[in-house]
Amino acid sequence: MGEIARARRLCWWMLTSFLGLLWGGIALSALAETGRGALPWPLPVASVAVAAVFTALYPRLVNAVIESRYPVRFIAATGVLAVMAAATGGAQPFGAGLALVAWLAVVAVGVPRRRAFALSAGTTLLGVALSVAAAASGWWHLLDMPDARGPGWLGTVAVANTFMYALMCLASVVSNRLWMWIYQLAVRAHEGREAHARLAVAEERLRFARDLHDLVGHRLSAIAVKTALAVRLSDGDPGAAREEMTSVHGLTRTALRELREAVRGYRQLDLGAELSSVRGVLEAAGVRCELRLPYREMPEEVAPVFAYAVREAVTNVLKHSAATFCAITLSFTAERAELEVRNDGAAARDPAGERDGDRGTGLEGMRERLAAVGGDVTVRHGTDGHFIVKAVVSLPIPG
Repeated sequence: MGEIARARRLCWWMLTSFLGLLWGGIALSALAETGRGALPWPLPVASVAVAAVFTALYPRLVNAVIESRYPVRFIAATGVLAVMAAATGGAQPFGAGLALVAWLAVVAVGVPRRRAFALSAGTTLLGVALSVAAAASGWWHLLDMPDARGPGWLGTVAVANTFMYALMCLASVVSNRLWMWIYQLAVRAHEGREAHARLAVAEERLRFARDLHDLVGHRLSAIAVKTALAVRLSDGDPGAAREEMTSVHGLTRTALRELREAVRGYRQLDLGAELSSVRGVLEAAGVRCELRLPYREMPEEVAPVFAYAVREAVTNVLKHSAATFCAITLSFTAERAELEVRNDGAAARDPAGERDGDRGTGLEGMRERLAAVGGDVTVRHGTDGHFIVKAVVSLPIPG
């Protein structure tokens, strides 16, 4: 499961968690009222039945909001079910009235802030009205104690329920909007990474096309001109035509050599360009990048291999960690060259597992490339909690 799928699943569970509160409240309320023998049975049975239908439709409502859809008719239908469940269950704030809060907790996510708080205020007033009506009708006996029904007792119920409904509605709206905001940030960050990767590929293709045009285009134009001249000279001056064709032959060999060099240079990564590229990608993803480079150029025989290793290590940082910092260190002596990529966001896993089992991270390919030049890669967790990938190559490279 990808990172975005996991984030969506977590957001979905958080938004649907209010169903657990609803059924817990219904169960406690039913036990309390049934124990007193106060509430007629048809009403709680109807409340549970309506709440069951509301629960069956609730996941569809959550999915619609997460997908940034706002089906007005469906939202209205589930709202009616929430009102029916609350009304037939006495509309207690910690009982059947939680159906109203559960409905609000989802529908207020996909609307502007002012509308969300307007919905919260409306839900609070509706819940208070239903609970007061239930208390006045004798449906709700939470205050059915000696001397509880004194002067102004309905006012006390209204004030208490207003406070509880307002608190629950506000908390549910704020928490769910926060979870949705975090999920949307994760989606945008993922899309930003993909867009940056596509841009990098497009820029590389453009560079290759420009190199081919600059290196080979001039030679091919000269070949075309000289070939046309040789054709014109072939009847009147065969010797001159032969000289032109000899020149064409030389230009052709030169163009072929330059083309091979261009392709070889394209396939062989440039360490300096790769370091600049990965630094830009990391910083675009919100990861602070620090380059620690030697004052001299890396040996030519090891630079392309280290360029590939840098690319793979940074790809792992972006795909498999939550890093906020990444340090890339290069150093070399007459006997050995070293590359170290250190980040602070890797999950605690066994380095041996990285070595033996996780081929999807590209570490195996990195080891194969380093092994081809007599090098090695080690992966470990540092004592400071950092995740470290280190590549070492002995110099000079044989062959």
